[in-house]
Amino acid sequence: MTTLQKEEQKEVLAVAHHDFEKGLNAHAFFKVNDHEACEDLVQETFLKTWKYLVRGGKIEVMKAFLYHVLNNLIIDQYRKHKTTSLDALLEGGYEPQVDYSERFFNFLDGKRASLLIGTLPEKYRKIVHMRYMQDLSLSEMSFITGQSKNTMAVQTYRGLAKLKLLYNRV
Repeated sequence: MTTLQKEEQKEVLAVAHHDFEKGLNAHAFFKVNDHEACEDLVQETFLKTWKYLVRGGKIEVMKAFLYHVLNNLIIDQYRKHKTTSLDALLEGGYEPQVDYSERFFNFLDGKRASLLIGTLPEKYRKIVHMRYMQDLSLSEMSFITGQSKNTMAVQTYRGLAKLKLLYNRV
């Protein structure tokens, strides 16, 4: 590339910067809603355009090309993982709260259900206790009781159904 061509490209880009900078800034601000970020995006748009011209690229319609590059940069900006530090959140007035109430209610519901297992008929009490309190698999339960896995599955299902009835009744 000759120095004459470089000078022509500089002139083309300078004219484009003069003509389109305000419109590009307005477009970027509409999309990003941050003055500093939109100015950075517009400047990077012109840098990328300059690099494209230096590599020998041809631009037929400068305005369309600039908006295309800017839109791609805006999309990249959206896709970036934005991190916010806890310090910044605390300075902004955010106070983290820990709510253990749901965990507490789940604990109480589980305790209630485990106590109701004792009220089941003996046939189902043993099976439901093994399955849900000891967390045994059907294979392990069938090995312990000497019954088939299918029998264990049926008794577990029936015992759980009876437990649900008891739970909802109380």
